[in-house]
Amino acid sequence: MNIGIRAHDIENKDLLDLTKKLAAKDIHAIQFALKKSIKEWPINTESLNTGLARTVATHCRDHHIDIAVLGCYINMIHPNLVERQDALDYFKAHIRFARDFDCSIVASETGSVLEEIIYTEANFTEEAFELVVASVQELVNEAERFGVIVGIEGGINHPIYSPQMMQRLIERVPSHNLQVIFDPVNYLTLANYEQQTEVIDEAFELFGDRIVIVHAKDFIVADNQLKVVPVGHGRLDYPHLISKLHPNKPCLPILLEETQEPHISASIDYLKNCLKEN
Repeated sequence: MNIGIRAHDIENKDLLDLTKKLAAKDIHAIQFALKKSIKEWPINTESLNTGLARTVATHCRDHHIDIAVLGCYINMIHPNLVERQDALDYFKAHIRFARDFDCSIVASETGSVLEEIIYTEANFTEEAFELVVASVQELVNEAERFGVIVGIEGGINHPIYSPQMMQRLIERVPSHNLQVIFDPVNYLTLANYEQQTEVIDEAFELFGDRIVIVHAKDFIVADNQLKVVPVGHGRLDYPHLISKLHPNKPCLPILLEETQEPHISASIDYLKNCLKEN
């Protein structure tokens, strides 16, 4: 497997500092959210261009770092139609220049019918799902033109809140330019975390062939809720998850999420040990 991290979970002062710190930790795969990691230049729909993308790619290549996925997390079903289209256009700009970043995947969650992305049962309606279908289809149409993958990540605060809903989305947007970013913790609640192996198995049964990136975070149960903790410090059954990945998906990027210093090296070692056991 190919273990990496979200780039913005590494504190840095600029792009060169970031790539040096990644290389020093022997991390060679990243999720790169441009607005969160690039400090030298403004990042918006208009500022993205081939020169910027190739400059970033060269810095990464010089330090043997692969941009496994461009993180472009937008509210693709924002209730304000102007803001929704602006968000979709920003994502499309990532699609157009993804190859210049030496990357083929641009990823997002599906957002919320509210302006703020928080838990609301309004996201669990058919109307919300249909809005997601329309926006994802628009993004996939652009991705097909540029030979790029749209990676969609599900989660309980979003209309794609379960493995079954992800399968429905794949069925409604029948393009192989639509693939899945899988974070098992995103599908867990107080009601089902003790059945997490069944949730993981169901996801692989329904769309295992579509998983192109795995996000790695962990959780504990405290104060009557699930709280995120560094990988290896919680209750997620990583040996079971990795048994589903290995050897069926060799070299698949597993990217640490919300694991920061001083835990990064220990979390990577934990995942490596899980791999050895499989």
